[in-house]
Amino acid sequence: MYQTKRLNLEKTEQLYVLARAAGELYSRTLATYWRIVRKKGIFLSQYGMEKLCISNQLHAHTSDAIVGNFYSSIKSANARKKAGSTEAKYPRRRKYFYKITWKSAAIKVKDGLLHLSNGKGNPALVIPWQWNKPKQVEIGWKKGKGYQLRATYPTTAIASPTGEKVAAIDQGEVRTATVYDGENTTIYSGRLMRSKVRYRAKTIARIDAKISKTKRGSKRRKSLVATKHRIIRQLDNQINDILHKQSSHLVSTLFKAGVQTVVIGDIRDIRSSIKYGAKTNQKLHSWSFGKYRWMVEYKAEKLSMKVVLQDEAYSSQTCPACGKRHKPSGRTYTCKCGFQFDRDGVGSYNIRAKYLGNFGSPVVGIMAMPSGVRFVPHLQCRLNISNGV
Repeated sequence: MYQTKRLNLEKTEQLYVLARAAGELYSRTLATYWRIVRKKGIFLSQYGMEKLCISNQLHAHTSDAIVGNFYSSIKSANARKKAGSTEAKYPRRRKYFYKITWKSAAIKVKDGLLHLSNGKGNPALVIPWQWNKPKQVEIGWKKGKGYQLRATYPTTAIASPTGEKVAAIDQGEVRTATVYDGENTTIYSGRLMRSKVRYRAKTIARIDAKISKTKRGSKRRKSLVATKHRIIRQLDNQINDILHKQSSHLVSTLFKAGVQTVVIGDIRDIRSSIKYGAKTNQKLHSWSFGKYRWMVEYKAEKLSMKVVLQDEAYSSQTCPACGKRHKPSGRTYTCKCGFQFDRDGVGSYNIRAKYLGNFGSPVVGIMAMPSGVRFVPHLQCRLNISNGV
């Protein structure tokens, strides 16, 4: 389990040179790999490529990391193609700039300064630093922000759950998450975040329309592009704030309730089958379900809670009372047997039932009415595991 600290950096000539050297090495790796495939019919191993492609402007481990990133892309494309994806593509595009990675051997912290070695004969990159030595450092370009340093630290769990409950999470676009822990159903509203995403899309479209009427290189164009990046940065920060606060509240609440296992509905491939028209497709492609799931996962791991992904096929259509399938319309699930409950609550109940192996079995007793949690600005970003609050 790792934690990342981020620091925005000013543009410097040294960072430009390092990013350019990294881009040149990545492009050379890419060209060499495909040239060998084309002429020799051989897929050169990562170890062989690390020996072949080296930069005298970068640390040896930095060069290895850049080559490793290329091979990770190859492996990822192979895995997606094996899974049946028709959109998976191998890396083919050269990079003028690329992110720079320093491993532990090239990192040193001394007298409040972070020293990042760039190999023998090259000046080290020195940055003011107030933290301990990180496990790994990466510097890349953050669109709209400039260079960004990401330092990775290993972390340990800060607490352990007191119970053995299992809770399920059904993610949604209107409701960020609907949670069922075996007793209670909680709905986290996503309407504020949805409005932020919609406003961002409309603002980008409005500014892009103005940019399209300007001349390339003009002051007016540069001003509009800077305005666009500033607004996107502000809205992205607001969206991240909402996601962090809601995910922290969710994980903290489950921890206090004695939940040990968190089951999340697996919707990673939902976008591959989306064909609902331009308007709805834009909503679903702007849906930050992956980022929210990642936040829940790493925060739950901090509290020694287990996180599992579960297939959620037919989870919102199967009646918990009689086990029959019925596709609901609207936010309320109503079955012919008389069962009536919140649609997303039914989904989270069935995701949990699937994990426990009793999917389709009739529910015992009456399910308690769900409670809602709206976003409020004073929610904490940090995990709150104190029972007194």
